[in-house]
Amino acid sequence: MIIDTHIHLDDNRYDEDLDAVMERAREGGVQRFIIPGADPSTLDKAVSIAERYEDVYFAIGVHPYDKEAFFGLDFEKYVHHKKCVAIGECGLDYFRLEGSDEEKAEEKRVQKEVFSAQIKLAKKYKKPLIVHIRDASSDSKTLLLEHNAGEVGGVLHCFNADEQLLSLADEGFYFGIGGVLTFKNARKLVQVLPKIPKEKLIIETDGPYLTPTPHRGERNEPLYTIFVAQKMAELLDMPVEEIEDLTTENALKLFDIS
Repeated sequence: MIIDTHIHLDDNRYDEDLDAVMERAREGGVQRFIIPGADPSTLDKAVSIAERYEDVYFAIGVHPYDKEAFFGLDFEKYVHHKKCVAIGECGLDYFRLEGSDEEKAEEKRVQKEVFSAQIKLAKKYKKPLIVHIRDASSDSKTLLLEHNAGEVGGVLHCFNADEQLLSLADEGFYFGIGGVLTFKNARKLVQVLPKIPKEKLIIETDGPYLTPTPHRGERNEPLYTIFVAQKMAELLDMPVEEIEDLTTENALKLFDIS
């Protein structure tokens, strides 16, 4: 059994064959699916999918690229839903910073404001965080520690292999490993993977993005978690069945689902 802890089933690239995508995944051993909240404009769709399928859950949150939408999102409307298991994906992403130094500084300020607000909401509602970090490890770690995010913990989604973040394992954070692990240029993640406590590893796809080898160039889907599990097993010198059991147990514990 595998749990895909980060799959954007509300993306329109699944609209025409969602039932088939789900069936392929289940036949391949994927038994639970979590849709992260990224763009509030598709949140109702995510809720609808979670209500349609017994094995699908969702999170509510705002991706840093959609930060302006945070201020109009009614968390109370969604966070008490029985299928809502987390806050996020939220975090910091400095990859696309553009403009003058002043404009970049303002962009960072607003991202930090929105991220901090979502950490506070996670603590208020006692939900774990789904954290997105890109080119912003130091600031992200600082905010998580300043706001005592360890009270609820969470997952560092699509873990970027930055070793300074490994200490967050002691703060209740897990590390989401996806298709990037199978990429030829993933040398850093390959080296860091054994340093992550095994009880803090979980599997994700981030579909429809970051499709693992051998399906690079295609739309990603939950079935392809099997390739992530196989690569993890190879690198950690463990049976793939043990990886599946371990990461499933970790995900069930983190998101408090049965």
